[in-house]
Amino acid sequence: MSLLSPGNRRDFLSAGMKLTAAGTLLNAGMSRSIQAAETCQPAHASRVDVTHFLLRNVRLEEAFIRNKDVITATQTGLYDVEVNTGKIAAVHPAGVSLNLPTWDAAGYLLLPATRDMHIHLDKTFYGESWRAPLPRHSVIDMIHQEEQILPELLPDSEIRAGKLIGLLQSKGSSSARSHCNIDPVSKLHGLEHLQQAIANHRDDFHADIVAFPQHGLLRSNVEGMMREAMKMGANYVGGLDPTNVDGAMEKSLDTLFSIALDFAAPIDIHLHETEPHGVAAIRYMLKTVRDNPQLKGKVTLSHAFALGTLQGNELTAMIEELKEQQFSIATTVPIGRVIMPLPQLRAAGVPVWSGTDTIADHWQPFGSGSMLEKANVYSQLYRGPDEYSLSRALGIATNEVLPLNSHGEQQWPKAQDHATMMLVNASCSAEAVAHIAPVMATFFNGKQTFGSLKKV
Repeated sequence: MSLLSPGNRRDFLSAGMKLTAAGTLLNAGMSRSIQAAETCQPAHASRVDVTHFLLRNVRLEEAFIRNKDVITATQTGLYDVEVNTGKIAAVHPAGVSLNLPTWDAAGYLLLPATRDMHIHLDKTFYGESWRAPLPRHSVIDMIHQEEQILPELLPDSEIRAGKLIGLLQSKGSSSARSHCNIDPVSKLHGLEHLQQAIANHRDDFHADIVAFPQHGLLRSNVEGMMREAMKMGANYVGGLDPTNVDGAMEKSLDTLFSIALDFAAPIDIHLHETEPHGVAAIRYMLKTVRDNPQLKGKVTLSHAFALGTLQGNELTAMIEELKEQQFSIATTVPIGRVIMPLPQLRAAGVPVWSGTDTIADHWQPFGSGSMLEKANVYSQLYRGPDEYSLSRALGIATNEVLPLNSHGEQQWPKAQDHATMMLVNASCSAEAVAHIAPVMATFFNGKQTFGSLKKV
């Protein structure tokens, strides 16, 4: 994918300005929108409080509507969905007679819950008053700022993380992969606080933790601390720009992989580098996995901006190798100078997952917590405004779990699927993505974690 041409750049910047304005409005009204969703509820509204229940009047997608082989719309219908002990027990015709506690879904569309696959729950301003980031020029500048800010954030980081989990639930997410600083300032205290925040939500949210050497694995000399973090229960070994931050690409990556191999743990590395050494780092990681087959399928490249500098046969070959070694990509669907080849990666079968990265912290203030918003940005950025493309864009937010397969055949929900899902105010997936539909209710394994519905 090459850099934008001047003509395309004008189009892109115009669209980007609209997206930025939309994002600003989303963030300015973040608290108000959550409050509105909670307070503007039907009479006799409540949360589901049993393990075996019925949702009436649930809108489900049934098929694509075609006009001369062109998909023009999505056919939906109303059903009653039975949930029992965390799973979909059955999908019934509307109006079924069952002696079960029943709530009215009011015709809202049922979709798979979303996943935030790249976020930093451990260091956020969320829950406080407005606070913009300070100016910066490089990642190193940001690290220096962070060294000053972390002592202020650490004491209440568990509380803030809990509030942030609540925000994600209100946006339809049931799980997250959170990076957690392992650095000379936080030491292991941030990890302890984050683990407690996640434990507080063990029944209504799932989160994996990446031990993340934010100040550099070598630069801050935290290999020993990283190993302690893995012993404490971190799920992934994290890394950061091995050349621009650590200054020694091979040594940094060898250290990262050594920790992963010793703990039989997967890897999730921040790779912002767009210079040639960014591509070299990806190639070195691919070679390391080829030489250590036990790592196959266990490496996630977060950001991976270097892929946006490749084009033609070089990009095709890189994507094929990423697929062969079963790498995955975690992306914020960035708007910027380098346009990521996300559609090509997905088309080749490389998993592409969306993430917030930051909601409100000293790095960025733009996050809303909505993965529907990420699917919306994806559709705008890669020119996918039609019904079919919009419906497929949802997949980056749901691990490619979609109501209809590519042929328009109904594939979700089915009996025995986990009842991890959301009700949104939209007529179909395409509209949910295009309009960033309000989330009316979120469920995690059958437990309602957000919203209220009328009990009938």
